[in-house]
Amino acid sequence: MEAKSMVFVFLSIILVIAAFFDFYKQKIHNKLTFSTILSALLFYGYADGFHGLIFSLTGLAVGIAVLFLPYIMGGTGAGDVKLMGAVGSLLGAKAVFISFLFTALFGGIYALLVIFLNKKKFTGFFKKHYHVILAFLLTRKYMPVSVNENRPKICYGIAIALGTFSYMGLTIAGYDFSI
Repeated sequence: MEAKSMVFVFLSIILVIAAFFDFYKQKIHNKLTFSTILSALLFYGYADGFHGLIFSLTGLAVGIAVLFLPYIMGGTGAGDVKLMGAVGSLLGAKAVFISFLFTALFGGIYALLVIFLNKKKFTGFFKKHYHVILAFLLTRKYMPVSVNENRPKICYGIAIALGTFSYMGLTIAGYDFSI
């Protein structure tokens, strides 16, 4: 089996496990993300030496970076950030960024679906967040909004899995993401 295929199979298993736990427990375990990151670093370091290690570390950094701001603003959990970092450590910087774009698309659709199905619980949601953004732009100070604990949680691990599966599927189908 080719190395890329092995990485895709391994990552698919990790994503299914993460999505399952995120959906049922609203948690992506550190054991899963950290062991995936360590495995990726060891694999690429062994397979391609220093260049492989840099490839994996750069992907890890980009994966964490793309979800760091949403995490700081309370839009995702720390497990989601670490899972995206794990995806990056396996796929590399360019691939994790493209996977993130697909993830954002699926995450947006998922969030709109949750909001639509729970309209009453999201009354005033957009107005509050509009005021937070406006206050930040005017004062340069972030003033978070209190979160309604009765509101349904969005399991972003599912969106990460779907976005990454989309990238891998298109890659397998022969789509070239070169610029």
